[in-house]
Amino acid sequence: MKLLIVEDEQGLRDNMMQFLCKEQYIVETASDFHSAMEKVSLYDYDCILLDVGLPDGSGLSLLEVLKSKQKRDNVIIISAKDSLDDKLEGLELGADDYLTKPFHLAELNARIKAVLRRKALGGRNVIALNNMELDFDGRVLRVDGSDIHLNRKEFDILAFFIVNKNRLIYKSALAEHVWGDHIDNADNFDFIYSQIKNLRKKLKEHGANLEIQAIYGVGYKLTV
Repeated sequence: MKLLIVEDEQGLRDNMMQFLCKEQYIVETASDFHSAMEKVSLYDYDCILLDVGLPDGSGLSLLEVLKSKQKRDNVIIISAKDSLDDKLEGLELGADDYLTKPFHLAELNARIKAVLRRKALGGRNVIALNNMELDFDGRVLRVDGSDIHLNRKEFDILAFFIVNKNRLIYKSALAEHVWGDHIDNADNFDFIYSQIKNLRKKLKEHGANLEIQAIYGVGYKLTV
């Protein structure tokens, strides 16, 4: 899953990024309002961790922009303020949760998982599909009850396909979601072909009852 941390305190921002990267998230950061605005205008995120008190603007203003553009990025407000008015205003503008500083990183991770489950998985930790189960907490794929080893990228790709099953997934959207915005520096999408080829091989070898179709020149579609 792809996250954006919008936080001006460098120490906290770095600690959050290091912790969340270890938790297998794709993490990008912004240290001020304008750089955050640029990122949310160009990219989509599964969850934005948004500090309200930025040096050059308010995080609540960023929420207003997301709402006006009808973007569906999940947002957790992170703020030193603990007033009811701030919480209510943030939630009314579309935030999904509110976390007050200081906080434990483990709690932040739990809040992120809860938000993602509510929005993408209907509150579930596991998605069952035909003879498969995908465990998002354990990052495990099971086919007919047996665990199948997937590397980090293979799991992220399969999760993205399953959440968007029977929809056309453009190569650029898949690359951005799994590899982050540094994908702009890539010359081609050969690395995607390689990961999907390996994923298809593992699914076929273990009898997974689904198919990842290649849509020539455009992208892919998972059909069930």
